[in-house]
Amino acid sequence: MASYARPASLSEALELLGATAGQSSVIQAPLILAGGTDYYPARVGRALEDDLIDITAIPELRGIQELPDHWRLGATTTWSDIAEASLPPLFDGLRQAAREVGGVQIQNAGTIAGNLCNASPAADGVPMLLAMRARVELQRRGRLRELALGDFIAGNRQTRLEPGELLTAILIPKSKNPTRSIFMKLGARKYLVISIAMVGVVIEESAGIVHGASVAVGACSAVAQRLTYLEAELIGRRINAGLAHKAKPKYFEQLSPIDDLRADAAYRREAALTITRRALAALAKQVG
Repeated sequence: MASYARPASLSEALELLGATAGQSSVIQAPLILAGGTDYYPARVGRALEDDLIDITAIPELRGIQELPDHWRLGATTTWSDIAEASLPPLFDGLRQAAREVGGVQIQNAGTIAGNLCNASPAADGVPMLLAMRARVELQRRGRLRELALGDFIAGNRQTRLEPGELLTAILIPKSKNPTRSIFMKLGARKYLVISIAMVGVVIEESAGIVHGASVAVGACSAVAQRLTYLEAELIGRRINAGLAHKAKPKYFEQLSPIDDLRADAAYRREAALTITRRALAALAKQVG
């Protein structure tokens, strides 16, 4: 019979998870419920059969903190929290992504950790967070560990969460130089749509020169990918209108887009190239 628990503290949640971690593999582990914006729509019209641990009543899991060398985003921080927060230009792209996650009702309920743990190839938060070089904080009873976001998401709907473990925060490193970011998404319409392609770009600049660059593309592979060869091409370049032309088709060959109802693979790859160029041009204009 399905059970429901809503712990009021992180320690209580970890105790509940730890109590089931050592059970037989025949017994299904409880599911973590944050915003529920993916869980509930997938079960419309049928009774819930899962054991659920709802973490939305744990105050220490929500909110954005600035620490000496990084920013900490609690697991249950919502997309609305991010969109409305006063944050430096590094977060501009993530704020843009936050406004693209469904409608306002979804943004009010959906959480940043839920978006990552769902591990959809078209998850709006993943490319931007990859470009921001995010790490995830994972806790279970008696242990705390961190993983780079690129190592945490293992495949389509797959993560490296271990039994009894909870994603408690997303950690964003600070840059030494002025840094800007941008998020662009292509869909069949502007809002309430699954992406055909999307890109997150972060540019760290010094004296008008690219000091550091991160470019990540989503919805064009089973897992969003950083384009490391393009990033290397951008470093050392002057930030002007010509920056966009450094994005060349060869840097997108590592992507493995699929054919589906929204677009075929060839269109997706071309769309990823186009929106990346637009993103670079927009960032160059901002810096200029």
